[in-house]
Amino acid sequence: MAEENGADTPEDESQKRKGLSPRARLVLLVILVVVAVALLVWFIHYETRGKYLAGTNDAYIRADAVTVSPKISGYVEQVFVTDNQDVKAGQPLVRIDARDYKAQTAQYQAQIDVADANADNVRAGIREQEAAIAQARAQLASSQSDAAFAASQVARYAPLAASGAETQEKLTTLRNQATQAAKTAAANAAALAEAERRIGSLQAQVRQANAQGEAAKAQLDAADVNLGSTIVRASVDGRVGDKSVRVGQFVTQGTRMMSVVPLTALYITANFKETQVGLMRPGQPASIEIDALPGVKLDGHVESVSPGTGAQFSLLPPQNATGNFTKIVQRVPVRIAIDAGPEARKVLVPGLSVEVTVDTISAKGDVARMKEQEQARRQNGQ
Repeated sequence: MAEENGADTPEDESQKRKGLSPRARLVLLVILVVVAVALLVWFIHYETRGKYLAGTNDAYIRADAVTVSPKISGYVEQVFVTDNQDVKAGQPLVRIDARDYKAQTAQYQAQIDVADANADNVRAGIREQEAAIAQARAQLASSQSDAAFAASQVARYAPLAASGAETQEKLTTLRNQATQAAKTAAANAAALAEAERRIGSLQAQVRQANAQGEAAKAQLDAADVNLGSTIVRASVDGRVGDKSVRVGQFVTQGTRMMSVVPLTALYITANFKETQVGLMRPGQPASIEIDALPGVKLDGHVESVSPGTGAQFSLLPPQNATGNFTKIVQRVPVRIAIDAGPEARKVLVPGLSVEVTVDTISAKGDVARMKEQEQARRQNGQ
């Protein structure tokens, strides 16, 4: 009657107490084996590969944007670009009113012309002075000849006057003429020397005029640079961003007008924990996942490692010697180069969040070598 009502017999209750059925035991055993194999595979993969993969989501795309600022002051006359426009290096961006700077160049050019005219005037005076020198030399030669003749006459008449053949008055007259001729020759020699010294003074005036012209040329060159700076050009290829300049605005030297972002020179700054950078070396491959491109993995490589943690380069570096010390895992900025094609780069802009994983297995032997070197050093020190 109990069997007809579906109630468990004493034999069934005895079988349940004995445990699971053979089939259930087999299934459970298979599951345990699979779990054990999976754990073993994971452990082998972790020891051989996984522990050398250093990843972080504290990473962002960066670009060395160029701030566009004028070199001179003035009113903005024209803006050639719009927001988010792609530009090439050397392309005009902004024009500043150039009338004041054109006037300066004209003023300095006039000063150059005046200096050249002064130099030409002095050169003409030098040519006149050279003619005067030639005349003075001729007069000196004539006076020297007269003095020599007068001296010879005195020498010839002196014996005659002594013998009484000629009168003493004649000799006195000749001596007076010889003295006058000698003085005339001396005066002409002094005049010649003065004329020659005048040449030196005029030549100094020419050099002064040339120096004034050179100074005006230097000022003209500076004015030409300022005149050329009235057109502000892009220094690199990139895209215009953060544009704040407007037509009619007065800008001064160094005013921030816009930025040019070189989108072809993007890179990633990944802030890895200090426990992850021990085996990180330039050139190691990196896997990049960008939030803006879900499911897409880009390739990259380690370009460089920062010479200090982010805290060391902050505006107020921490001073842990105050006594209130709490150990915090530091972050080291690592620069990652992006090895992506042009299609992927179209959507990459600075500031995007990324996840970076660096394969550091190429440096796995460095730790062992460091341990061996330190052990050898200690042994040698002992």
